[in-house]
Amino acid sequence: MNITLSVDEQVAQRARAAAQKMGKSLNQAVRDYLEQLAGSAQREQQWAQFEQSCLEASTRLDGWRFDRDEVNAR
Repeated sequence: MNITLSVDEQVAQRARAAAQKMGKSLNQAVRDYLEQLAGSAQREQQWAQFEQSCLEASTRLDGWRFDRDEVNAR
């Protein structure tokens, strides 16, 4: 998919120089950022689903409580 962006000329020049220092074209740097952004949204959605499933779980600990001494016993 092709996307058209409007960016200030000076911003584009600085971004192109920064991308070049990373060994990338400006196009590749933008593509990488968009992929990272899309992945972040997906991870947040997965975390929210996990959190919801934990809250809805019917599992019980039957009175078990965390015991610091038991955890640290060697």
